[in-house]
Amino acid sequence: MNRALFARTWAAQRLKLLAVALSLAVWGSLMPVVFKAFRSQISFIIDSGLIPKELMSFGGGDMLSLAGVVAIGFIHPLAVAMVLVFALGFTVNAVAGERQRGTLEVLLARPISRRRIYGTLLAASVLFIGVAVAAQVVGIVVGSALSGELGGLAADRLALMWLNAVLVFVAIGAVSLLASVSFDRLSPALTTSLAIILLWYFLEILGSLWADAKGLQPWSLFHYLDPRGALGGTMSAADWIVPTAILVVAVAAALVIFPRRDLAAPS
Repeated sequence: MNRALFARTWAAQRLKLLAVALSLAVWGSLMPVVFKAFRSQISFIIDSGLIPKELMSFGGGDMLSLAGVVAIGFIHPLAVAMVLVFALGFTVNAVAGERQRGTLEVLLARPISRRRIYGTLLAASVLFIGVAVAAQVVGIVVGSALSGELGGLAADRLALMWLNAVLVFVAIGAVSLLASVSFDRLSPALTTSLAIILLWYFLEILGSLWADAKGLQPWSLFHYLDPRGALGGTMSAADWIVPTAILVVAVAAALVIFPRRDLAAPS
């Protein structure tokens, strides 16, 4: 890792990280409050059959338990989009965007290897994602305290939930960074990464809402984002193995592709 590049990257992203972290903290604090305020009404609606129970199990969560509400908060499109600011937006722009602007050559002209540049950008993405997810977890703790539900959250399980979410989103970031080092233009790198992420998200949500499509969920990386299992102590080994495997493959591929590829002159 190159300290100067890491410091420059941090300086360039710090305000964006602050905005995302604050937004995720507010979002996380809302979920336990909503659960406390509307638990009885939601139970009545589900028991009455007005809304199918499957529709209340969005993304593997539910509205009948604190862990279920937290799970919905993590897989909700709003929360996912905010973390993707760094897991997708930062990573996909890190190399392909610099290449398109013609500024990557300035960096490569310095005595820094391509693998070191890649390692620095990957480390920065891990930091940004870790801080963003931590902000959401802090928000959940604050919201649970305000609603009197803090007793349902154990510190070790909150840490486990944070680590699982960071692992999943870092794996997504590694895939996006692989696309970034593979293209000279931002557009194809972004299109490729976004298509993969949207497909993963679609498979997970479709499987959670439609019983006949449940078999598609294991093909989605989001299926292994399991805050409910972390809080309830029911996580499976696959929740760790699959994201780790995708992360390792994406990093290995990038470390092979980026140092060996030619960089065409910018146009």
